[in-house]
Amino acid sequence: MSDLEKDPAEVLSTGDGEGPVVELLEGREVVLGRSTKVRRLLPNKNRRMVGAWCFVDHYGPDDITHRVDSYDVPGERGMLVPPHPHTSLQTVSWLFEGEIEHRDSVGSHAYVRPGELNIMTAGNGIAHSEVSTPTAPPTLHGAQLWVALPDSVRSTTPAAFNAYADLPELELDGARVTVMIGTVAGVTSPAPAYTPLVGADVTVGPGRTLTLPLTPSNEYAVLIVDGSLAVGDLTPGFGEMVYLGAGRESVNVVASDNGVRFLLLGGEPFEEQLVMWWNFIGRSHEEIVAARDAWQAAIGAGGNDRFPMVPGYDGDPLPAPALPAIALKPRPRAR
Repeated sequence: MSDLEKDPAEVLSTGDGEGPVVELLEGREVVLGRSTKVRRLLPNKNRRMVGAWCFVDHYGPDDITHRVDSYDVPGERGMLVPPHPHTSLQTVSWLFEGEIEHRDSVGSHAYVRPGELNIMTAGNGIAHSEVSTPTAPPTLHGAQLWVALPDSVRSTTPAAFNAYADLPELELDGARVTVMIGTVAGVTSPAPAYTPLVGADVTVGPGRTLTLPLTPSNEYAVLIVDGSLAVGDLTPGFGEMVYLGAGRESVNVVASDNGVRFLLLGGEPFEEQLVMWWNFIGRSHEEIVAARDAWQAAIGAGGNDRFPMVPGYDGDPLPAPALPAIALKPRPRAR
């Protein structure tokens, strides 16, 4: 799932590392398409990045057999996100329940399923679609995340798609950890990362305490996707995120009586300035304008060098919304 808001806010982030904290990041409800609702945790009103993670949507669990709210297409079952563009980022798709069909402009055709990582690197430009299949399971629950690419590679790294069905796992204090990206407790994912980055899916049994090893130079956050936990003086529950800051060698989390499942997200504080608008990341207003113009031109021409069309998708691509009347200007990483 991508940023399909019809009047998207512009966000520019600047890095500013800090020490350990325990800070609740409250998500906001965003309606995508006709009435699909997601909880947007990043960018947040208080903090816009965690490491290079710059966008986090948590959606579901939804019974898609009763949902006909796909993007401006009444009567469609489940998710229907037409081809749309990205620049200077990686999309990370992670499901807890359900199935989504992925197609992109480099010719990839894959299915996103629970426990399998799908990561798409945009480079200078890529387009993709995300669709619920007619035979998909009835419940859809997942997270869509973006990772900002550093300036050194964002324009030169080729657009690509990678899928990993067999990710490394480990047990810590009786907890089960799937390493999506980066390294946790010496166990490393094969997924590509261009800055020091961590993403893991962690399940802790009822009432158990987990001492989670961390890297002091990284900042971290946890997103609760089932149950609740206690960390510091906070007890975040379903759909909430807690920012943990940097400078920690470990953190203790205590699962509720019903247990907890959460995503651990982290990485070195991203020091470069970012302008985020709609589905584009750039470094200036002019870059965003150029990316939008290239996408609109691609729609009119049936594809171009920067944004080829998505083969195999039966339908029209998604036009970009109008740019704001004023130039996109810097905003701080944290308020």
